[in-house]
Amino acid sequence: MTPTQEFQTELKIPRERIAVLIGKDGEIKKELEDRTDTKIEVDSRDGDIYIRGTDGLHIFDAKEVVAAVGRGFNPKIAFFLLKGDYVFEIINIKDFATSKNASARLKGRVIGTEGKTRKLLEEVTESYISVYGKTVSIIGQPESANMAKQAVTNLLRGAQHTTVYRWLEKRRRSIKQREFMEKAGIKKHEE
Repeated sequence: MTPTQEFQTELKIPRERIAVLIGKDGEIKKELEDRTDTKIEVDSRDGDIYIRGTDGLHIFDAKEVVAAVGRGFNPKIAFFLLKGDYVFEIINIKDFATSKNASARLKGRVIGTEGKTRKLLEEVTESYISVYGKTVSIIGQPESANMAKQAVTNLLRGAQHTTVYRWLEKRRRSIKQREFMEKAGIKKHEE
């Protein structure tokens, strides 16, 4: 019998997110280990996470889930990343801000009054958005996540909310029409 090669990766998450990653009585960490066939070691003092396993793809999947929890997502949403047809995007607000005050203002643009902008973006793009620390993170299926990323980027660049909403609605109608036509077996007329 040949020895199995073991791989390891590490990442850091905010210390205040460690308890969320571990879960009550360790249930979240255990579920992630079971579902990815990995072993996860948590250094709660520094926020360092070590992931070991024999399958590089499983390690990558576990790392994405841990990173998503670290960026403010509920573990149940982060577990969507294990499905294979979901992606995880991170947008750094610092890339768009010129000062600390600008950073807070930009976060506010994405969140909106009482969270209305973020909620609308989630509904229209059918994705999940977390505004945490200096980042905006997105979990969704590739086309949905890409649409959400473009909308958030436009807001961070200073586009008016109504302009972004109109663009999203137009994109959404176009996607829904294409899906309908694909299901019906109708090909778009080539010009």
